[in-house]
Amino acid sequence: MNEKTMNKELPKKSEDNKKYKFTDDYITVEKINGEKHTLYRIMATKDIISESGEVIARAGDLGGFIEKESNLDYLSNAWVSGNAIVFGDARVSGHAVVTGNDAWVFDHAQVSGYARVSGRATISGHAQVSGHARVSGYAGVAGNAKVYNYAIVSGHARVSGEAEVFDKAEVSGYAVVAGNAMVFGHAEVSNGKWTDGHITEENCVKEAKRH
Repeated sequence: MNEKTMNKELPKKSEDNKKYKFTDDYITVEKINGEKHTLYRIMATKDIISESGEVIARAGDLGGFIEKESNLDYLSNAWVSGNAIVFGDARVSGHAVVTGNDAWVFDHAQVSGYARVSGRATISGHAQVSGHARVSGYAGVAGNAKVYNYAIVSGHARVSGEAEVFDKAEVSGYAVVAGNAMVFGHAEVSNGKWTDGHITEENCVKEAKRH
């Protein structure tokens, strides 16, 4: 899927982007439909430190791969690190961090707030991951799904359609949350469970259809 090459013309960079630059290290990724995208590894050109004092990256640190400047907000503390990739019309902003060996954020997906995407997780479609949400492992968030507040999606879990996972809910294992489902409160969905209804902290095993 990934073909690594060197010495290609770098993407355009705004003059007021003092946060990062593009290096000449790039990869070509091919989506399932055969569409190819060329992504470039970034390098921090200043220290990136969160409001809490956490060092996200130091000047000179290499980051992950992005296709173009619009993929990573340069006016915020957002960052892409490791071998994570962001491409298409996807955007990482706020204090969000996308990291890991093979995390993908693409299509029109948005990762914002203090969200963290790591491991081999994929965020695609028009999905949104925000707040203090965490998506990790081999998990996927797709379609118009939203994961926010302090929600966690991990393992091989899938959240898609118009589904929402929020509050302190957790979706893990091989669970699938789809359709118009809502998982919230302190609810947990795991062990291959599938739902397109509502699961709350009061009824983790009882599903109610949206009215």
